[in-house]
Amino acid sequence: MTRYADHDMTEEELRHLEDEGADAERRETRPPSSLPWPLYRLAIEHSHETFLAVFDGPVPKPAAPEPVPAPEAPPIPDLSATPAGEPAAETAGEPGVGGNPEAERIPDPTAVPEPTLEAARPDAPEAGPSTLGVGTYVLVSTRYGRDLCRVMGLIRSPGYVSPEEIARIERVATPADLERKTQNAEKERQAFKVCQDRIAARHLPMKLVSAHYLLEEPKVLFFFTADSRVDFRELVKDLVSVFKMRIELRQIGVRDEARVTGGCGVCGRVLCCHGVTDKLVPVSIKMAKDQNLSLNSMKISGPCGRLLCCLAYEFGFYREARRSIPPEGARFQWEGVVFRVTEINVPAGRVRISGEDGRVLVVDASRFSQVEGRWALKSE
Repeated sequence: MTRYADHDMTEEELRHLEDEGADAERRETRPPSSLPWPLYRLAIEHSHETFLAVFDGPVPKPAAPEPVPAPEAPPIPDLSATPAGEPAAETAGEPGVGGNPEAERIPDPTAVPEPTLEAARPDAPEAGPSTLGVGTYVLVSTRYGRDLCRVMGLIRSPGYVSPEEIARIERVATPADLERKTQNAEKERQAFKVCQDRIAARHLPMKLVSAHYLLEEPKVLFFFTADSRVDFRELVKDLVSVFKMRIELRQIGVRDEARVTGGCGVCGRVLCCHGVTDKLVPVSIKMAKDQNLSLNSMKISGPCGRLLCCLAYEFGFYREARRSIPPEGARFQWEGVVFRVTEINVPAGRVRISGEDGRVLVVDASRFSQVEGRWALKSE
């Protein structure tokens, strides 16, 4: 059993932070030569899951904005009517005209407004008549059923994605769909309270997370968490007698619960599982070790009690970079002296080595090469 530091935990003690299958090797698939366009990222609002989709139907034209009446110019005072013996009234024009340096400029209703910084931003989203706007609600067949999803934006670099993972948008939501969505929100709050009372009455070891009404199917979804399998057959009978429709109870994990409820991470941003991640990729202790992170459960685990999702973001970079860098403890000979690798800084591309003659050097990782299975350090 290896303990890495006094305040750290052993690798065996941190196993409870991993997910099932976290130690399995992830397989990356190459993207196809061509993907459908435009490609959208959609979000299921009740579970905050995101996925990619395409839309072949016509895009509704946005409603034309109502014309804004031009502001009326203030009346210009008649200076010829100034009584004798009184100073002339100050004219409102360019600063300094009429003896008043702070006189305001009269707005010209025919003037063209100057471009703002927001409109001139190069990374502003492209708005076109042939693409769906951000925030548009669409109807999609999800894994829970046909339901409304929200468009998060266009995807120009999808990365490694398979065509089978791309869904198809059926149509854009109508005003009637949005009205029904608002009505279902109130019904979901009532259903959540009813199901919570039934769970307490039957003393079931489960925690209710959320309730959701599907838009075009007479079905209510209830999401819950539990430490083990729960026999909820009697609970389903109680709920069917109340709602008179199909009931579906889904047991989810603690990471899925965090994705539904949301929150703030240790970085100060919204939880990745709630607002960023498409899929909850299994995270292992090996990812934290390869990034030289402290094996302290308080530092590498999130509010859900599992390893941070962001540990998987840079794991591929570290894995590829370490292939061209000798591991810690590797020995090689340079300038007639045997050196040993004591520390590796992958992001900076630096390697600290110590020689038998007492020298401690920090060299670039690019100077290392492998010759016949042995590490060698090239001269500058």
